[in-house]
Amino acid sequence: MKQTIDLDINGENRQLQIDCHRTLLQVLRDQLRLTGTKEGCDTGNCGACTVLADGKPILSCLTLAVEAQGKKIVTIEGMANHGQLHPIQQAFIDHGAIQCGYCTPGMILSARALLDRNPRPSLQDVKDGMYGNLCRCTGYTRIVQAIQAAAAKLAQDRGT
Repeated sequence: MKQTIDLDINGENRQLQIDCHRTLLQVLRDQLRLTGTKEGCDTGNCGACTVLADGKPILSCLTLAVEAQGKKIVTIEGMANHGQLHPIQQAFIDHGAIQCGYCTPGMILSARALLDRNPRPSLQDVKDGMYGNLCRCTGYTRIVQAIQAAAAKLAQDRGT
């Protein structure tokens, strides 16, 4: 059965005709061609499909697209501002926190949610905030360093 839904994706309102059983991940990738959101395990165990819904990380592979109505959805494509990478994205590059890159969009969005709610996270806060995002390449040290560097840069930008 088809249904018309309105989604706010990266600040842009989109009206879509979807099958009711489609996940947000499927709609993002297949209908909107926002392919930065990755399908990893498709069971909610890896975090590769993480997007933000009203600032909170959600697993788009486990979320029906109809459930996203009324929420502000941010994907990795919505992180940059006028072609300028978000400080978290830049920190991942600067600290070599990207290997194959498959987990990176989900990691960056989880990091953004963490830093939005806790601008000065401890090492344990970073580890806890990234729980559920798996990386099979890096060993996490560089990811943690990148998040800590991004926190410092964002604090500097705020003047705090």
